Amino acid sequence: MVDFAELWRYKDLLYFLTLRGIKARYAQSILGVSWAIIQPLFTTLVFTLVFGGLAKVDSDGMPYVLFSYLALWPWNYFSGTLTESANSLIQNANMITKVYFPRMVLPLSAILSKLLDFIIAFVVVIVLLIYFGQVPGWGILFLPLLIVQLLMTSLGIGMFLSAMAVKYRDVKHALTFVVQLLLYAAPVVYSTNAVPEQYQKFYILNPMVGVIEGFRAAFLNRPMPWEWIWPGSILAVVFFVFGMLYFRRMERIFADVA
Repeated sequence: MVDFAELWRYKDLLYFLTLRGIKARYAQSILGVSWAIIQPLFTTLVFTLVFGGLAKVDSDGMPYVLFSYLALWPWNYFSGTLTESANSLIQNANMITKVYFPRMVLPLSAILSKLLDFIIAFVVVIVLLIYFGQVPGWGILFLPLLIVQLLMTSLGIGMFLSAMAVKYRDVKHALTFVVQLLLYAAPVVYSTNAVPEQYQKFYILNPMVGVIEGFRAAFLNRPMPWEWIWPGSILAVVFFVFGMLYFRRMERIFADVA
């Protein structure tokens, strides 16, 4: 089982590695942390032009820019953490083979360092809400629960992939392609209502479906889609527990194959 007391004793190392990850990402960058705004904003503009303008994808009556950005905001965090955490053990192979510390600190630091981008990207949400005259409703109170679901999904899958990537280096090469496919398996460029009703009971098992639709509902003063949120939240807990246990099981061989 996971030794949480040991993880707490190494909290200073976790803090240092998280800070190092943030600094390394923006080292020798002219625009610095501005990339956390530029990337999702330009992607949103492209999606608005292609899917909102040319393809005329239904956005449930919302401005398509706001519709897509509120989905890209949590999605970019999720996809970014998968890449960062999957490579965290390989990139720190020298540390693993030379000194002991809880190996779980590495994927955790990769996931926590991406939170800065998530927080900075919130600035654009505020600007868009003001521009379109949207006022969040009471659903905003449930935003912390949605963020917890996002974190648990990211942590669970991230730890699973990081453990796999040590033994199977194909994970690193396949992940970029898989993340691109997963983008269209979540309601980022389209609404969940566009999914045929007979398939929705399977579709909503994707934890990111409830997170994305919950974010939209929270900021656009719409009823929270609990029927889309709770199935994914159960799967998020399953991913989280399974990811930690699988990581612990594989931890004994990290130093041998890293």
